[in-house]
Amino acid sequence: MEWLSRLFPDVAAEPDALQQAIIDTLSMFFTAAPMWFVLGLLIGLLLTVTRKGGLLPNRPVFEFFDKLINLCRSIPFVIMIALLFPLTRLISGTAIGVEGAIFPLVVGITPFFSRQVESVFNGLRPTLIESAESMGFGPLAIIWHVYLRESIAGLARVTTITCISFNSEIAVIGAIGAGGLGDYANRYGFERNQLDVTVAAVIVLLVFITIIQTIGTLIGRKNEH
Repeated sequence: MEWLSRLFPDVAAEPDALQQAIIDTLSMFFTAAPMWFVLGLLIGLLLTVTRKGGLLPNRPVFEFFDKLINLCRSIPFVIMIALLFPLTRLISGTAIGVEGAIFPLVVGITPFFSRQVESVFNGLRPTLIESAESMGFGPLAIIWHVYLRESIAGLARVTTITCISFNSEIAVIGAIGAGGLGDYANRYGFERNQLDVTVAAVIVLLVFITIIQTIGTLIGRKNEH
């Protein structure tokens, strides 16, 4: 372990800081990810089935969610965090720390994931839906057996892409008060001019992203038709 101390002297001087940063990052990821996954999946599905020519066309519903997603995606994440401060305090009781980061993280990434999900569902072959309808499947059965089950590989790919983008948002919100590796790299690395701290944070993030990419690729390949 001496070689690690020589390569990362400033990290070795305060190892608890890096450990806490990793814990905070993982807490934000694994708390918020299931929320935006479910919300994004539902909204993406809703956009797909309610669009013109969809399974359950409904223009008012489609237009509402379509415009809402466009609006949310047009706001830079840092500005959105500031806009959501009052609502975040109301929901979480605080706007700082890990607890205060969950709500803006979910709001920030859900529109992006929803569009990704919508593109996967819209990319399904129309013949699959037509075949299901000719077999007497109702809307719910088509949603389950066609949209969801036939899209596992595509959903795995877009979820992987979203998870990687989500890590960037965690780093951003961490650097402005939520903790995590973003805060660690900024406070201990940038502000103190300790390059080895920044490099250590980047290495940890690369390892985490590599694990996510590997899992997503394996799921996608296993369910590829």
